[in-house]
Amino acid sequence: MNETKTIRVRYWAAARSAAGVAEESVDVPGPLSLAELRAEVAQRHPDSRLPDVIAVCSVLIGDRPVSSGDPGAVVVRPGDTVEFLPPFAGG
Repeated sequence: MNETKTIRVRYWAAARSAAGVAEESVDVPGPLSLAELRAEVAQRHPDSRLPDVIAVCSVLIGDRPVSSGDPGAVVVRPGDTVEFLPPFAGG
Protein backbone atom coordinates (compact mmCIF):
# COMPACT_ATOMS: atom_id res chain seq x y z
CA MET A 1 0.00 0.00 0.00
CA ASN A 2 1.54 3.27 -1.11
CA GLU A 3 0.48 6.00 1.29
CA THR A 4 1.12 9.66 0.50
CA LYS A 5 3.35 11.21 3.11
CA THR A 6 2.57 14.84 3.77
CA ILE A 7 3.30 17.55 6.30
CA ARG A 8 0.60 20.17 6.80
CA VAL A 9 2.06 23.67 7.00
CA ARG A 10 -0.03 26.51 8.45
CA TYR A 11 0.88 30.18 8.25
CA TRP A 12 -0.31 32.91 10.61
CA ALA A 13 -0.44 36.73 10.30
CA ALA A 14 2.53 38.10 8.30
CA ALA A 15 3.57 34.58 7.25
CA ARG A 16 0.11 34.02 5.74
CA SER A 17 0.35 37.34 3.94
CA ALA A 18 3.82 36.52 2.57
CA ALA A 19 2.84 33.00 1.48
CA GLY A 20 -0.46 34.09 -0.02
CA VAL A 21 -2.15 31.03 1.51
CA ALA A 22 -3.25 30.04 5.01
CA GLU A 23 -1.94 26.50 4.71
CA GLU A 24 -0.51 23.97 2.31
CA SER A 25 0.52 20.33 2.20
CA VAL A 26 4.13 19.39 1.56
CA ASP A 27 4.74 15.90 0.14
CA VAL A 28 7.82 14.33 1.72
CA PRO A 29 9.67 11.03 1.29
CA GLY A 30 9.98 10.63 5.07
CA PRO A 31 11.10 12.61 8.12
CA LEU A 32 13.07 15.78 7.48
CA SER A 33 14.55 18.58 9.52
CA LEU A 34 12.77 21.84 10.23
CA ALA A 35 15.57 23.56 8.28
CA GLU A 36 14.79 21.39 5.24
CA LEU A 37 11.07 22.11 5.57
CA ARG A 38 11.74 25.87 5.78
CA ALA A 39 13.86 25.63 2.62
CA GLU A 40 11.12 23.70 0.83
CA VAL A 41 8.34 26.17 1.65
CA ALA A 42 10.60 29.13 0.81
CA GLN A 43 11.30 27.55 -2.59
CA ARG A 44 7.54 27.21 -3.20
CA HIS A 45 7.08 30.96 -2.80
CA PRO A 46 9.86 32.61 -4.82
CA ASP A 47 9.97 36.40 -4.99
CA SER A 48 8.10 36.73 -1.69
CA ARG A 49 9.04 37.83 1.82
CA LEU A 50 8.28 34.34 3.14
CA PRO A 51 11.90 33.19 3.70
CA ASP A 52 12.60 36.29 5.83
CA VAL A 53 9.31 36.01 7.71
CA ILE A 54 9.57 32.30 8.58
CA ALA A 55 13.18 32.78 9.70
CA VAL A 56 11.91 34.82 12.68
CA CYS A 57 8.72 32.83 13.35
CA SER A 58 7.97 30.78 16.41
CA VAL A 59 7.21 27.23 15.33
CA LEU A 60 4.78 24.65 16.63
CA ILE A 61 4.95 21.02 15.57
CA GLY A 62 1.55 19.68 16.51
CA ASP A 63 0.92 21.32 19.88
CA ARG A 64 4.63 21.25 20.82
CA PRO A 65 6.58 24.54 20.68
CA VAL A 66 9.98 24.23 19.06
CA SER A 67 12.86 25.87 20.89
CA SER A 68 14.98 28.47 19.15
CA GLY A 69 17.81 25.95 18.86
CA ASP A 70 19.23 24.50 15.66
CA PRO A 71 16.38 23.91 13.15
CA GLY A 72 18.61 21.28 11.53
CA ALA A 73 18.26 19.18 14.67
CA VAL A 74 14.44 19.38 14.85
CA VAL A 75 12.75 16.42 13.15
CA VAL A 76 9.43 16.86 11.34
CA ARG A 77 7.60 13.66 10.43
CA PRO A 78 4.97 12.90 7.81
CA GLY A 79 1.55 13.50 9.33
CA ASP A 80 2.79 16.40 11.48
CA THR A 81 1.27 19.87 11.33
CA VAL A 82 3.82 22.68 11.45
CA GLU A 83 2.66 26.19 12.27
CA PHE A 84 4.68 29.34 11.61
CA LEU A 85 3.74 32.15 14.01
CA PRO A 86 5.41 35.52 13.40
CA PRO A 87 6.27 37.74 16.35
CA PHE A 88 3.14 39.61 17.37
CA ALA A 89 3.06 43.30 18.22
CA GLY A 90 1.35 44.42 21.38
CA GLY A 91 1.09 42.45 24.56
